[in-house]
Amino acid sequence: MKILWFSNTAGSAAEYLRIDSTGGGWVRSLENSMREKVDLHIAFYYPRYSEAFEYNGIHYYPICKNRWKLRMFLNLFHEKFIDKEDIEIYHNIINKVKPDLIHIHGTENPFGCLIDSVNLPIVVSIQGNATVCHHKFFSGIERAKLLTKFFFCSSFRDIPFLISFNKVYKRLARMRDRETRNLKKCKYVIGRTDWDFRITRVLAPESKYFHGDEVLRNAFYTNQWKSNFTEKLIIHTTNGNSPYKGFETICQSLSLLVNKGLDIEWRVAGIKEKDLIVKVVKNKFGKAFPKKGLRLLGNLDEKALVNKLLEANIYIMPSHIENSPNNLCEAMMIGMPCIATFAGGTGSLLEDGKEGILIQDGDPWAMAGAIIQLMNDPTKAVEMGRKAKERALTRHDRDGISKQYLKVYSEIIADNHR
Repeated sequence: MKILWFSNTAGSAAEYLRIDSTGGGWVRSLENSMREKVDLHIAFYYPRYSEAFEYNGIHYYPICKNRWKLRMFLNLFHEKFIDKEDIEIYHNIINKVKPDLIHIHGTENPFGCLIDSVNLPIVVSIQGNATVCHHKFFSGIERAKLLTKFFFCSSFRDIPFLISFNKVYKRLARMRDRETRNLKKCKYVIGRTDWDFRITRVLAPESKYFHGDEVLRNAFYTNQWKSNFTEKLIIHTTNGNSPYKGFETICQSLSLLVNKGLDIEWRVAGIKEKDLIVKVVKNKFGKAFPKKGLRLLGNLDEKALVNKLLEANIYIMPSHIENSPNNLCEAMMIGMPCIATFAGGTGSLLEDGKEGILIQDGDPWAMAGAIIQLMNDPTKAVEMGRKAKERALTRHDRDGISKQYLKVYSEIIADNHR
């Protein structure tokens, strides 16, 4: 079975190309699970190299366009500027590979234009969803009030920060529009949660839905969290530099806990002091921004991230919208007690009160209360972490997932041969 992926990231090819990449870890893990099961070929955008190559048994096709520097600039305004050259490159790769099936990872990327231009079976994986993310983008920041605050209450040097988030918001709108066009024509989709099943019934009403889970990075299968509740409470969150990721809820919850006299350190990986979201939240809260207890770790590699998780007492996922966030899945896999917002697909990941605690997004009082609940009952917290790990081991089983995808591919190919 010959399968051609179109992917947002280079996956394992990053090692060959010596790309310093912290993203796309689950795609790389899925590659490793599938490399001996199918004849796998992967195409991805890469600006400085265009020669196909084979690495560790997988064939890779970097997409490098003429005048790539100019096109990278245009992409700032068009979110992957697509023209005839893009489509020609896609088709040249397809004609060279001659796959039995094309698998597009993600709904918002430019590869979706292939859906109605190629006479081959195409399946699209739901990763996030640009439509809902755009809808929830300013959930924790209140865009209108932010505009007033920046233009009338701040110095001119703060204005670029506001413009930057608005720029991301507009780019997301363009991605949303492309996603909407692509999904309307989509015949097959792969998802992981009740949330993406439901949204595809609206956005891709004619599609057939398949379930396909994610393979996590290796270190999360081989490490085990151990109960270490002490006088000082350490909380860990892996987050991102976006308004809808709930950083403001972290800050509000932390302030509530500190004001109660708790000795607490809330570590946030994926965000550093100079990031835009920190600047915006500081402006939002002013003197109410937490003065102690918040530790921003920046981007961490796999090993460093695992070590920080193992040092913590509780994991918290605070986003206003997610599908099946890898950061929560990773914390569950090592057996941590977890608190997550009931947003998007998180309700499909853990059972509230049994494998963790689910709370309403944007509610710092419920989040702080859930932290106190676990802190006051460490035996229950440990039991939740144990059950979360059991759930994660089943959901992220490598062999089981490769069988899922083989079954999906075979069924779609057979469906198109009838």
